[in-house]
Amino acid sequence: MAPGQPAAADPVAAVTEIRAAGGVVWRPVPGGVEVCLVHRPRYGDWTLPKGKLEPGEHPLSAAVREVAEESDNRAVPQVRLPTVHYRSEGRPKRVDYWSMRAVATGGFQPGTEVDDMCWLDTDEAIRRVSYPHDAEVLAAFAALPRVTGTMALVRHAHAGKRTTWSGPDTGRPLDAQGWARAHELATLVALVRPSRLLSASARRCVQTLDPSAALLDLPIEVCGDLDEPQPGQQPEECALAAAARLTALAGGGEPVAVCSQGKVIPGALERLAGRTDDFTTPKGGGWLLAFADDRILALDRL
Repeated sequence: MAPGQPAAADPVAAVTEIRAAGGVVWRPVPGGVEVCLVHRPRYGDWTLPKGKLEPGEHPLSAAVREVAEESDNRAVPQVRLPTVHYRSEGRPKRVDYWSMRAVATGGFQPGTEVDDMCWLDTDEAIRRVSYPHDAEVLAAFAALPRVTGTMALVRHAHAGKRTTWSGPDTGRPLDAQGWARAHELATLVALVRPSRLLSASARRCVQTLDPSAALLDLPIEVCGDLDEPQPGQQPEECALAAAARLTALAGGGEPVAVCSQGKVIPGALERLAGRTDDFTTPKGGGWLLAFADDRILALDRL
């Protein structure tokens, strides 16, 4: 290239990445678990159920939807598995995977995209799949301890500025931006099929779960262990109380959804994870948590 000549545009870098998502769907059987594979007649392959994201769709929502569409399994996402990268029809493709517990099925019917579905133990599934990257995802799943608790943990959505609210801070409500985000969060919270909704006592926290409560027809339980420190109270005390409460909730055996506050969530997650890390959670953000008995197994940002 001559000095001063501009570099040619990289045609590969300009190609839009294809985004897809799917899952390793499992069910318990005597002596272990079985996982779901699907057969696609167009490619003549056995693979994990997956599909492309719709415009604006969250990858986790796409993963649950595609699993339902391809295998007719309704499943609860639990742990993020390795992301797969490869090229498809000349374009880079990224597929995000989660382990998912099958909770219901409508009865599989063969179609043009998927004409067969099977349940196999993990070792047999690794041998059956047509692609090495599917085998790697299955191997990562097989290495996981059994998940015993699943939780959606979110921080309250936007509620304006503390300095512009004249009343008690616990009464500060969501603003228009916050309500919009609360409705978006409801679709993600619903993916874990929670049996309970719990909130810190601040009004903005309860309101953040209001759309989820309406969607799921569940009451919101207010829990003081999820509150920010009060005057004279140490942040460490609140973090320990919140971590203990989250562990107890996970031990109930049913998925739950929890809304807490920005001065509580990072400290609680540090104690659950047993390490110092960036657990800062933006307003309206959250985490998918998976537990193995009384210890946290995985934390995945929503």
